[in-house]
Amino acid sequence: MIFDKYINFFNDLKFLYARMDEMYDAVADAYGFHCSGCSDNCCLTRFFHHTLIEFLYLRKGFADLDESIREEVRYRALNVNEKVLCAEDGGHVSRIMCPLNREGLCILYEYRPMICRLHGIPHEFQHPARNKILGPGCHEFDAQCGQKQYLTFNRTPFYQQMALLERRLREMTGMTDKFKKTVAQMLVKDLEKIL
Repeated sequence: MIFDKYINFFNDLKFLYARMDEMYDAVADAYGFHCSGCSDNCCLTRFFHHTLIEFLYLRKGFADLDESIREEVRYRALNVNEKVLCAEDGGHVSRIMCPLNREGLCILYEYRPMICRLHGIPHEFQHPARNKILGPGCHEFDAQCGQKQYLTFNRTPFYQQMALLERRLREMTGMTDKFKKTVAQMLVKDLEKIL
């Protein structure tokens, strides 16, 4: 399969994702925060993803889906991309459901990118060239736990490990182009130009 040469990278990424999920769950549980969907669903948020490794891993999961499901998702992804462009052309911010969301659940949950895993609870990040950056929780977090004292959720080690993985992959592939795509864009991106 076309993704076989990336298996070691994928294994490292799965390990990193497991650590993210473990820490996120521990902090969310300590707050008493439990997300079961809301009107401000994060799957409606247009997140950009910046790593080739996450793109390839998501596409590996996508390739493992049944062909009929892939076609349905690809159609939805094209539709999402078109609606986003129309909204941008009109000067509007789009809030359109991620094409991987089916009946409130991600059909590639195991393969979802880092920001999909870490969004929701307040966090911090030690930028290499600046002071510590504090990020807020989502609206649902504020509604459930907004009055509680901040519990440390430091994303810095995750970002650092992701950057190291990305650098190793880019050294192997020779790809130097910047990467900035939404999930919908990743699902319709031509793989041959990257692989």
